[in-house]
Amino acid sequence: MTISTPAPSSSGAAERLKQLLLAGAAPVIACVVALGALTAWTSLGNAGTPPDIAVTRARVFLPTGATPDTAGFFRVTNQGDSEDELTEVTSPSVPDKIALSRHRMTPDGAAYRDAADRLHVPARGTLDMSPMSSDVTVPADPDWRLGDRISFDLHFTHSGTVRVRAQVVRPGSLS
Repeated sequence: MTISTPAPSSSGAAERLKQLLLAGAAPVIACVVALGALTAWTSLGNAGTPPDIAVTRARVFLPTGATPDTAGFFRVTNQGDSEDELTEVTSPSVPDKIALSRHRMTPDGAAYRDAADRLHVPARGTLDMSPMSSDVTVPADPDWRLGDRISFDLHFTHSGTVRVRAQVVRPGSLS
């Protein structure tokens, strides 16, 4: 007994090929449409911009008495659509470590300094350092005088390094 299988018809093979092509075309078309939409969105400037950092109002308090440290303050403005972080402050004039810190209060109302690894700079926002928010703790130099300008390098996660010159001012005169 011989069993014979029918030969595939050419119309059946063509139908299967047509179905495979249609099934594969849908994801390809969806990807092309999505890529086109993203390209248009980006071309129109809607995809955002990287951080755009500017540092102004750079001040450092005049050291008083025998205190080993003083405080530095900077206004960091970000005009970009992406956030950034201040990760370190250094100075060619200050050989010892400069520390980032935040101002905190105890439940009893006493102030204390809290070390910070980084300070957040919001997108389209400002990190405005003050004695009531955040600052940098700087080893004091007894040779600094009112009006002196001290160079500082502010290091950011995305924006690299920004060099500024901070003016030595009396404590309480940040404006």
